Amino acid sequence: MNAKILSIAVAGAAVAGACIGAAAVWAFLPRGEVQVAGQAPGPATAPKAPAWWTCSMHPQIRLPKPGLCPICHMALVPLVSHGEQEAAGPRELVVSEAARALMDIQTVPAERRFVEVSVRMVGKVDYDETRLKDITAWVGGRLDRLFVDYTGVPVRKGDHMVWMYSPELLSAQEELLAALRAVGDLKNSDVGIVRDTAEATVTAAREKLRLWGLTADQVAAVERSGKAADHVTVYAPIGGIVIHKNAQQGMYVRTGSKIYTIADLSRVWIKLDAYESDLPWLRYGQKVRFTAEALPGQTFTGTISFIDPVLTQSTRTVKLRLDADNARGRLKPGMFVRAVAEATVAADGKVMAPDLAGKWICPMHPDVVKDAPGDCDICGMPLVRAESLGYVTAAAGEADKPLVIPASAPLLTGTRAVVYVELPGRDRATFQGRQVVLGPRAGDWYVVRQGLSAGELVVTRGAFKIDSELQIQAQPSMMGPEGGAAPGGHVHQHTENR
Repeated sequence: MNAKILSIAVAGAAVAGACIGAAAVWAFLPRGEVQVAGQAPGPATAPKAPAWWTCSMHPQIRLPKPGLCPICHMALVPLVSHGEQEAAGPRELVVSEAARALMDIQTVPAERRFVEVSVRMVGKVDYDETRLKDITAWVGGRLDRLFVDYTGVPVRKGDHMVWMYSPELLSAQEELLAALRAVGDLKNSDVGIVRDTAEATVTAAREKLRLWGLTADQVAAVERSGKAADHVTVYAPIGGIVIHKNAQQGMYVRTGSKIYTIADLSRVWIKLDAYESDLPWLRYGQKVRFTAEALPGQTFTGTISFIDPVLTQSTRTVKLRLDADNARGRLKPGMFVRAVAEATVAADGKVMAPDLAGKWICPMHPDVVKDAPGDCDICGMPLVRAESLGYVTAAAGEADKPLVIPASAPLLTGTRAVVYVELPGRDRATFQGRQVVLGPRAGDWYVVRQGLSAGELVVTRGAFKIDSELQIQAQPSMMGPEGGAAPGGHVHQHTENR
């Protein structure tokens, strides 16, 4: 009895094993093909086998039914049958509508349009070097009194600064008085050349005193009094803040010795750091908004007046400078600022600025902008066209619009960029890999130099999944431009202690 039961069990196990083996063979045959024992392979009359399912992160995983990846537990995506894919060309992938939905593939057309980009920078407020003035000793002497005896004092133009004694100025005044007396003595002279020489001597003596720092009123006071003053007063040439005091009361100075430095803070410089990748969107004469940490809620505007031609190696940034109005004195040198430059990107790396289109601008003073050619009102330099500084012309058209795609579309390898384009007029969704040449990134967009045409549908979501399937099929892909064997994916090794 036991032997009979045992023989029945063995027979049942053999039948079950055969069924299981057949099921396994059925599951791993390509869809549409069935292998039946005892007859040649051919088209099946039974329903098609299910498609293969794989993981977009681990392409070495292939299962005959949907589910989760046994490695990363991501949802598996379906593969097309071999027959469908053989109809596609190189670098192309055909997917069904169900597979496209599961892969979450989204496309947008490449288009020509002006795009906006914001360049963010940080920096600080500094003195305008063109508005710094030094009060120096125009003649040697002794500083008997300093009316401004500490830094930070605000002064106005014409304020008295120094009271000094100078033997040279004293002698020059005596020369003027002697020349005046000589003119008086020769007033009734019949010798015209002698009288003219005396008058020329007076003129030269006055000019000498002027060049040594005396004002016209001071010279006139010496002539009225008829006595040489042993001390003279030095006045402020401009208004501003005394930022340096280089002399002490009672010290002797030589000609050219620096006594004070005055800074006019009605206009200031804003020195900023810009990353090298942002340089395509920055132009001389461009308006920039900035805020100061010490003045929350207040926005200021400056004009780019200088872009350093040399890159700072330590920070990989470029120094640039803004000219900013500070008539109310709210901006203090040394304040930390944050700036934003808004640029409208055009073709060929140009920038749109409606207020500068067709204008003429001074290459030294960006605030001097005119409608016609001419000379700068400040420095006298010839004005140049704004277009020569990287701006588009006044008649901007379709040709000035760059071809752009979303920043999520290209797959970047470090040496090239690949986008996947949906081919039109196909019965099933077909995606083709395309190597493109990208220009600079403008915010959420990339400028396309070569490889695409306006209107082509580029994949903005799901491109990596398409590329993974092409890698599985050993076709050219992002990581394998020449095609070849499918990558092995991640290798998970388990070490057991024996």
